[in-house]
Amino acid sequence: METKNSKRATVVRHTGSQYTVSDLPVWEPVVCVLRGKLRLKGATSTNPIAVGDHISYEPQEDGTGVITAIEPRKNYIIRKSTNLSRQAHIIASNLDQVFLIVTLDFPETKLEFIDRFLVTCEAYKVPVVILLNKSDLYTKEYSGYKEFFHDIYSRSAGYTILETSGTTKHNIEIIKDMCRGKLSLFSGISGVGKSSLINSLDPSLSLKTGEISQYHKQGKHTTTFYEIHPLTSGGFIIDTPGIKGFGLLEMEKEELSHYLPEMLRVLDDCRFSPCTHTHEPGCAVKKAVEDGEITPERYQSYLSMLEEEEKYR
Repeated sequence: METKNSKRATVVRHTGSQYTVSDLPVWEPVVCVLRGKLRLKGATSTNPIAVGDHISYEPQEDGTGVITAIEPRKNYIIRKSTNLSRQAHIIASNLDQVFLIVTLDFPETKLEFIDRFLVTCEAYKVPVVILLNKSDLYTKEYSGYKEFFHDIYSRSAGYTILETSGTTKHNIEIIKDMCRGKLSLFSGISGVGKSSLINSLDPSLSLKTGEISQYHKQGKHTTTFYEIHPLTSGGFIIDTPGIKGFGLLEMEKEELSHYLPEMLRVLDDCRFSPCTHTHEPGCAVKKAVEDGEITPERYQSYLSMLEEEEKYR
């Protein structure tokens, strides 16, 4: 409950039982704790408050604060929690855009992970840009794979793809321009070079970077919690720990095809409604796959998500 002393702010960091908040775009962090057991309506989330949440807090005499209320979220990114497949973890909320960082190798980002992440962004109406990172490492032998990747996600699905490199600073200025005046989430699996890329955007942040495990060709976690950083060039970014798996939540099977843009374009042409796009005659989606308008890889991902009952890793 708000009082005349209440202040409004955004959660910019969450570690343990403490939440750091600031009334963005002003950067004046205040450490807060949660009053009682605040719960979101119908929530099964492991974290009742997420980075990016707008909250109200009561200032205390020692300069800290007590969070008393959470405002409704305009959007959020959610996934199945790591250990409890029926529970959710909210990665971040109230986002203006997401940058999904992927790599073709060193390590390889699996298409299944990318598709689940993109579907979640579509479901919660969060604009997403794909950053194909470590472009300086992709020699001629990767040219075919790069074209294959662009075919799936740019030409067919319609996503914006930027090839980037934290080493050569390729397209870093474009990303800076896209971040100005916005709250942007940077996410991806461990080892894709997220921290190096963010350091290229703003060297003053000095985020830790890690080496790639040659045995598993996976990255080691260098970010251990969720945190908002102000960029000297303008805007705010959320750095997240590397994600190993992305399980879908809060989606009905009948709605799933609406969250793949290339499928959404042809859904109205299906003979039957609803249509699962698996066995029905006169299915426009299956015809689009046959005609090359929808890639087989995305269709197979759709079928996999449709059948998914257990936690995806």
